[in-house]
Amino acid sequence: MNPLQRLMSYVLWNFTSAGFAVSSATYTQPETSMINPAELDLLQQALATLAKGYEDLPAFTPDFDAQATSKVLQLVAERMQDNYPYYHPQYAGQMLKPPHAIARIAYAMSLWINPNNHALDGGKASSALEKECIVQLGRMYGWDSPLGHLTGGGTMANLEALWVADRLHPGKRIIASKQAHYTHSRISDVLGMPFSPVAVCDDGRMDLEAIESLLQAGDVGTVVATIGNTGLGAVDPLPEILELATNYGVRVHADAAYGGYFGLASKLRAEARAAFDCLTEVDSIVVDPHKHGLQPYGCGCVLFRNPDVGKFYKHDSPFTYFSSAELHLGEISLECSRPGASAVALWATQQLFPLEKGGQLAEWLDTGLLAAQEFRQLLNGSDHYQVLMQPELDIVVYAVSAPDAKESSDRARRVFALAAKKELHLAMIELPVELVCSYLPELDANAESVTCLRSVLMKPEHRDWLDRIVSILEECALTSVTRV
Repeated sequence: MNPLQRLMSYVLWNFTSAGFAVSSATYTQPETSMINPAELDLLQQALATLAKGYEDLPAFTPDFDAQATSKVLQLVAERMQDNYPYYHPQYAGQMLKPPHAIARIAYAMSLWINPNNHALDGGKASSALEKECIVQLGRMYGWDSPLGHLTGGGTMANLEALWVADRLHPGKRIIASKQAHYTHSRISDVLGMPFSPVAVCDDGRMDLEAIESLLQAGDVGTVVATIGNTGLGAVDPLPEILELATNYGVRVHADAAYGGYFGLASKLRAEARAAFDCLTEVDSIVVDPHKHGLQPYGCGCVLFRNPDVGKFYKHDSPFTYFSSAELHLGEISLECSRPGASAVALWATQQLFPLEKGGQLAEWLDTGLLAAQEFRQLLNGSDHYQVLMQPELDIVVYAVSAPDAKESSDRARRVFALAAKKELHLAMIELPVELVCSYLPELDANAESVTCLRSVLMKPEHRDWLDRIVSILEECALTSVTRV
């Protein structure tokens, strides 16, 4: 038995000691479970194949106390129970989507090697897989040869995009929607770049007149267009933004961290479809495979349309690269160590679910869009809730009916707590009272903001659970009238 086989045996022994039989034939499935026994079988098979590549090594097995380790792992598993059930359809709060089984298995399998995609010496196979992933992601936006790489998440990806923007337009201002992720203003501050927020319309999209007003000052270098903002799911009006950018000579960066995969979908509304169709014209794009790409955290990605921006990443580290004259991903990344496991998992997922319109991934995205529209219709038939903007992606924002802003906020917070007791987990969002009153004109605006509820219906299963979700919401709304 070689080293990898010994390690594999240990881990599978731990699964067994934790109460999970390795073979699906002997696994006793609870009535409800987050674990599919077939995953353990597939992991075992993948590890066995991986181990064959190292059979010629001299025997060596790392020494550790397996029983003591098992006890600690049981404690960890018990502590991890103190989490919301992110994998379950009744978790309809934040944008947390369970990774697909193939991503989990491929990620776990790769950890026996633990590759580092900073340099080929640390991640030879996984670096090759990452490059293939980047090509596939670029083609999703109509780019045949983008410069790009995976990152730890959208924040790091956006940092690189804005860092490059500053190199091309030194000292110029960054502007982004007031509903854009706060990371843009924070990154601008870190990089020492001036930043201005842009007002939004009632639908949560950037106001074009406000954009042009800022552009007329002549000190803007980059407009950030959010393709699915994290609060409202709104898609900024990209065709018009691109036209303004051309007229004023500025760059456009698309923060599509959340919405970046929806270009594959067929059920987008016309305005969102128009935005996705012209993503090919922006200068850089950020997308997070750990959202709709079915990946474990953290897996973000930054792409540049013009590969020439790679010149800004130059460095002269003499020790990192010596095994190959090929381009190393570390040469085009601000991050150094990066988990090769992320590339392995993403590559495997994109093999099983190609990034193509009409494919399985596109179908799941359409299911989320339909779920949001149907959820909106169900809530609009309620006396207790008012949906605000028309959902453009799979995020629905709704206020709790009340005579005034303060009471609406109080009821929303009570519904949030009551629903959690019934194992329905929502999210809350604080919105300007003016925006909410544009949808509830009779609401007494006795506060500057209103706490609203927000549901992210990003799991394909959500659509089948809408009746149950709305039923719980109705129960909680009735109870919320009386303080709890």
